[in-house]
Amino acid sequence: MPPSDITVWLAQWSQGDQEAFDRASEVVYPELRRIADAYLKRERTDHTLQPTALIHEAFLRLSGQHDGLEFASRKHFYALAARLMRQILVDHARAVNSQKRGGGVKHLPMEYALQAPADCAEQVLEIHDALDELRALNPRKAKVVELRYFGGLTLDEAAEVLEISRASAHREERMAMAWLTSRISR
Repeated sequence: MPPSDITVWLAQWSQGDQEAFDRASEVVYPELRRIADAYLKRERTDHTLQPTALIHEAFLRLSGQHDGLEFASRKHFYALAARLMRQILVDHARAVNSQKRGGGVKHLPMEYALQAPADCAEQVLEIHDALDELRALNPRKAKVVELRYFGGLTLDEAAEVLEISRASAHREERMAMAWLTSRISR
């Protein structure tokens, strides 16, 4: 299926055409499943959310927000869906954390925290807060990290979504990781 068809369907859906969203969702579901799997592989093994539930929650949130949403491309849609899935996991971590309240917070090097499974909700929240701080300082650097580590995109795909060169995306990622490592280790 040509990517342009998906983009057309997503554009029609953003204008209220539910049938277009139904057609597009059948095609984008496998990629969303891959993104959800990537997210949940970084979570603890006893996580209560499953990939299917994460995707369905993201679809529900997208369906509730379709007014005013416009997708420049299918990659833009995937980036937004990845961001929503990350937010769902953060919301879930906050709920778990609010139940626990307290305990010793473990601090991890940023590379480990982003690549290894998260053992506790506090780490997810710490990374989320650090990414929000980075976004306030430099939105593009934060977006590269989000697309790469949370969206499961390759460096080339992230560069394409951000409409920058691969070298620029690599530079932004390295600088963002250095800043995040510094922020998390404080």
